[in-house]
Parts: sequence; C-alpha cells; structure tokens
Amino acid sequence: MLDLPVVSVDSSSPKRKPDWLRVKLPIGEEYRKVRSLVDEYKLHTICQSGNCPNMGECWGAGTATFMILGDVCTRSCSFCAVKTGRPPIYDLDEPRRVAEAIGLMQVKHAVITSVNRDELPDRGAEIWYQTVVQVKKTSPKTTIETLIPDVKSNWDALYRMVEGGQEVVSHNMETVPRLYRLVRPQAKFDRSLEQIKRTKELGKRTKTGIMLGLGETKDEVLEAMDQLISHGCDVLTLGQYLQPTKMHLEVAEFIHPELFAWYKEQGMAKGFQFVESGPLVRSSYHAERHL
Repeated sequence: MLDLPVVSVDSSSPKRKPDWLRVKLPIGEEYRKVRSLVDEYKLHTICQSGNCPNMGECWGAGTATFMILGDVCTRSCSFCAVKTGRPPIYDLDEPRRVAEAIGLMQVKHAVITSVNRDELPDRGAEIWYQTVVQVKKTSPKTTIETLIPDVKSNWDALYRMVEGGQEVVSHNMETVPRLYRLVRPQAKFDRSLEQIKRTKELGKRTKTGIMLGLGETKDEVLEAMDQLISHGCDVLTLGQYLQPTKMHLEVAEFIHPELFAWYKEQGMAKGFQFVESGPLVRSSYHAERHL
C-alpha cells in the first residue's frame, strides 16, 4: 500500500493549508454573469451555501450547482456549512426559475442538489421531479445530474425524485462507516448504500462522494470502495475536507495529492467507471467528465 506523508494538523496551532489547496479568486465576465442570474432569479447554490473552494473556477466557466428546496437544512451534519433549522414553506415556482436560469446559462450539463427536508412527508420529492422535468423541457439537450439527499428509507420518495429524466443520480456517503456518528449523526451508512443500490436498479447512472482528512484510514477508504461497488455505484469522487467555520469539525490531516492519485488508481481497478480524486474535488466538480 502506498505510504505517503500526510500533513498532520496540530490542534494547538493555526491550521495553515498546504500550497496545493490554494485557489483562484472569483473574477471575470462569466463569473459576474452567473452571479447576476443567481441573484435575479432568487436562487440558491451549494457553491455559496457550502463555501465551495471551486466557486471561482466553476462560475468563471459558466457553471453552478443549483440548490433547490431552500437554503435551510433539517440536518445538523458536523462538516457542512449549510444553515440548519426549520425551513420555511417551499416555493412551488422554484422549478420554473431554476429551469429558466439553466436555459439562459446554456450549460451542457446541469447539476442540481437540495437541502434535507425531513419534515416533508415526501422529502421534497415532487419539487425534485418538477425541477428536472422543467429543465428538460426548457433545455432538452442539457444533461442533468441530481445530487439527492438521504430519504430515510422513504423509497416512494426516492422513486419520484429520480423519474423526471435525469441522466445521473448522486448521493454522497461523505465518510467511512466508523466516522458516521461524528460526521453524519442523522444518517446511516448502510441506509445510504441501500439508496444507491435502489437507484441503480431503476436504471440510473449512480454516483457518490467521500471526503478525506477526517481521520479515516486507507483500509477504511478501500473497504468503503468495495461496498459501493457491490451496491452498484458507478462514479466516485474523493476530495479534501476543509473546515468551513470554527463551529464545524476540525481537519484531522491534509491528504497529499499523490495519495489522491493512488486512490483513483485503486478505485478504477476495483471497477468504478470513473473516479475524480484530488484535494479540491467536490461532488459536482467537473461533473460532465464522466458522461
């Protein structure tokens, strides 16, 4: 097994990021265009709500990951920068606005995600369905990836979420089983595996993402890969966890880019159709590459 040094994090000292985690500031005409459309149509993006380090690059290329069903999540995951609380009533006009914005951006591949809406009987599935349908109607040549939340075994909700016509359905595992109570206290690793399995059985291209640097071991990452393969996962993304605020989990270690490259090799050898692996990789980063 590859033995590379990691950059350990000393909790008593400032956490200086290594050079490979530096990103460009958001600038340029395309960046301003995307920001203007997001503001004009009163939309939410995970790029902003999740403090994504790639926002400058992606928005500068004219792409964004739209977040539907509001910007307040019913979960309190310890890694995520999205606001937590009781969300307001959802906006029935949101699918139309998202579809219009995607049409104006003329993107070839659109990524849509959402907060968790555990308080809704259908987990927000109808808004998911309507959003995909309207995007397909407005931009029939645009392929769609939906990054859907944990439906808590509400399989009827899952089926409604994925029957709108999207090409890819993603659901992030986020971490290895041992760290679930720490990272995703309201989720279950096996339940998310089952969700991916059922999505694959519906004939969809399946995808998931895992964050590294939370204290997981190499063996745990490789075992998680095996479990994902056995449950029908096609595409895997691996990226470095970055602490969004002082209220969130601290980074345990910074993973070296060469180790990310090794994980990609291992994933492809295990049978994934595509693996995107690198320090700045996020679940929707370069999402069009695996289509």
